[in-house]
Amino acid sequence: MHNPRYALVAYVRDAVGEFVANLRQELHPDLPHLPAHLTLLPPRHLRGSEIAALETLEEVCGQVEPFEVVLGEAETFVPVTPTVFIRVEQGATRTRDLHDRLNTEALSAVEEWPYMPHLTIAKLSSEALAEQAYLTARDRWAEYRGSRRIAIRELTFVCEQEQNRWKDLAGVPLGRRLVKR
Repeated sequence: MHNPRYALVAYVRDAVGEFVANLRQELHPDLPHLPAHLTLLPPRHLRGSEIAALETLEEVCGQVEPFEVVLGEAETFVPVTPTVFIRVEQGATRTRDLHDRLNTEALSAVEEWPYMPHLTIAKLSSEALAEQAYLTARDRWAEYRGSRRIAIRELTFVCEQEQNRWKDLAGVPLGRRLVKR
């Protein structure tokens, strides 16, 4: 891509992450495989270099201790966007505060929508498909019996290589220094 977009995510690699990945595959099998994640910084163009962005990430994240969030209910952003997600119920304020601290310098962007901490299940092509997917997701999530608690210890800085295909650039541990990939 000529002018790539970047984002910052916290991968969810436990049982809830596996649940969401399987549900995403069921609801939207055409979508390229995207690991389950919470987005800290939605996709954006940088206002500086990758190096400057990494320096900002290292500085901000090094000052933030790891924390946990607890997931709430399945919801949808319809009619704003045909997206189905699981809301962050506990820890949302801490996640939002971290987002606000990170949305600065090379990573600064005016975002299309107000930031709301969530775990995306699927972004579909129409409201009708999103409504249908939401009903399935709501029912499946209600049946899920595993822990809904997620530890946020490391964020991952990613770059869009082509539409819906992202490459991990660097792991950014909270409370420590950068880990190059």
